[in-house]
Amino acid sequence: MALGPESASAPATERVVISVDAMGGDRGPAVVVAGLVDSLARRPRMDAILHGDEAVLKPLLARHPDLASRITLRHAERVVKMEDKPAQVMRHGQGTSMFSTIDAVKDGEAAAAVSCGNTGALMAVSMLRLRKLPGLNRPAIASLFPTPTPGKMNVMLDMGADVKADPTDLLQFAFMGASYARNGLSIPRPRVGLLNVGTEEHKGRPELHEAHVLLGGSAEAGSFDYVGFIEGTDILSDRVDVIVTDGFTGNVALKAIEGTARLVGELLKQSLTSTLMARLGALLARGALRRLQMRIDPRRVNGGVFLGLNGTVVKSHGSADATGVAAAIGLAYQLAQARFLERLAARVASAEAAGQDAARVEADRQNAAPATGGYPTE
Repeated sequence: MALGPESASAPATERVVISVDAMGGDRGPAVVVAGLVDSLARRPRMDAILHGDEAVLKPLLARHPDLASRITLRHAERVVKMEDKPAQVMRHGQGTSMFSTIDAVKDGEAAAAVSCGNTGALMAVSMLRLRKLPGLNRPAIASLFPTPTPGKMNVMLDMGADVKADPTDLLQFAFMGASYARNGLSIPRPRVGLLNVGTEEHKGRPELHEAHVLLGGSAEAGSFDYVGFIEGTDILSDRVDVIVTDGFTGNVALKAIEGTARLVGELLKQSLTSTLMARLGALLARGALRRLQMRIDPRRVNGGVFLGLNGTVVKSHGSADATGVAAAIGLAYQLAQARFLERLAARVASAEAAGQDAARVEADRQNAAPATGGYPTE
């Protein structure tokens, strides 16, 4: 993942430490360790703190003695399970590998944290231990989506940190998403779109229209280009770089896209193995099919970033294999190496000021304009 022009990378001699929860994934700690080993092998400046049950992890790490000096094992007896409720974890989660992973960031031992565990619990623990950035209303989860352009990804947020979002929240999401696109995807001036039921000005809920005004009036302050309303078909397109929406809509879109990708993959497999001629065609096209698989493989863009906290936290899919875990750890490393958190904090502060200015300008405009009816919705 390339670093954008806004970023100022850490000095070449500086080590970057990533805190990793070994116990939260569906596939067990062996997969997490395998992903960590792969990520360390690719990044000579990276070290790690690995959190979990020593009795389980020591034999796994013993297979990689060459990495012993770069991995610190931090014992944690308990594990946050996928079925655990966030409120219960917040009250009784001390001593779990998830708590220990986040506390390493809180205490300044690590620059970023990675976990495959329970998403709701991870967000709750991160909020409890790291707290929100000053001036932020709600944190957001940002995820990456492929586009038709080779190597280009789109950022979408919120993906489910909170099902609600008012106009000011959506403005802050735009600023955070644009900063992520600059620092993580090397896009100097990202194009930001607001997800709606249509691109026409009259469509959508009143709060979306309020957000539309705020984003349009704050684009220069946020160093992004606001393209206006976009539709669901634009999520995987080249029309935008950052898609802004509330957590309910974003999470539904994410799961729908993931389900569609799995369905298309299964249907393609069935079609290519249905007859002898189909199998011969698949054999002849195997190079192109392999490249297609690489382009749409969700494991290689695994990792939702929790934006808006006093620390960088990357949430890996619970079902991620070693490739997916390595991708999530690599993303955490890139953001930490780029000093992303420092720049994000500055953007959140500027979003608050820009929102106040845009709201004041819009209020003056409304007061000067003749009264009209409300927005129609669809």
